[in-house]
Amino acid sequence: MVWGTTYVVTTEFLPQGHPLFAGLLRALPAGLIALAITRTLPRGEWWGKAAALGVLNIGLCFPLLFIAAERLPGGVAATLAAAQPLIVAALAVPVLHERPSAWRIAWGVAGVVGVGLVVIGPNAALDIVGIAAGLATAASMALGVTLTKRWGRPAEASPTAFAGWQLTAGGLFLVPVTLLTEGPPPAVNLTAALGYLWLGLVGGLIAYVLWFRGITTLPVTSVAVLVLLSPLVAAVLGAILLGQTLGPIQLLGFGLSLAAIVAGQLPVPARSHGPVSTPVPDRTPR
Repeated sequence: MVWGTTYVVTTEFLPQGHPLFAGLLRALPAGLIALAITRTLPRGEWWGKAAALGVLNIGLCFPLLFIAAERLPGGVAATLAAAQPLIVAALAVPVLHERPSAWRIAWGVAGVVGVGLVVIGPNAALDIVGIAAGLATAASMALGVTLTKRWGRPAEASPTAFAGWQLTAGGLFLVPVTLLTEGPPPAVNLTAALGYLWLGLVGGLIAYVLWFRGITTLPVTSVAVLVLLSPLVAAVLGAILLGQTLGPIQLLGFGLSLAAIVAGQLPVPARSHGPVSTPVPDRTPR
């Protein structure tokens, strides 16, 4: 739900044209704070795993998200991001060796349709770069979520330390990329500073500590479908803060998305194999 505030904060608080810088400030300071609090560093193979997860979940995801938010209407960007549960359901088969679930896929599609009904207006502009960034955001985070579930969390790392490793790795990945791509950072006024502070501490540190704890506790498909809450919150904030209205179609989509979120937390219904016949005892004399 906190991530649903990203769209309004990006468009109303942050200087435009610096998506990589926004991703960097969201990740690196929060990661360093987490490392300072926990004083726990990765060991052995977890240096490589933490780096890979940090790039997928943070280093690639953050700037792609901000690019999509800047180049597309929030509704279009949110709908593309809502494709993540479908990608997770597909990745769970080869990565986690789970059987494909028609139940999960059907509700994932329903969730995307519901989000689309809520947030895409008739005048939604489509930008090729923005669409590519939105889909890449969903793919990067879906792979990161799936690998996080496969590898788990090492026993010596608390959820805060685990989040700190990834936020720091993702932030360090963004430092040279940001400098080479965007050059000097933009001027930051009080409004922008408050936006960066919110995205870094609340949307970064606190949200990711809870997120990674949830990934290691809940089924990966159940976690992924919770991402649908983000665009729904974005739509509610748009209605409250920006005067955007929610008509009957938007309310229908809202209900459909909520149903998908709830259904995604329920066990997959058992398949019915028809009536089971009772075997007749063999009474042949022996």
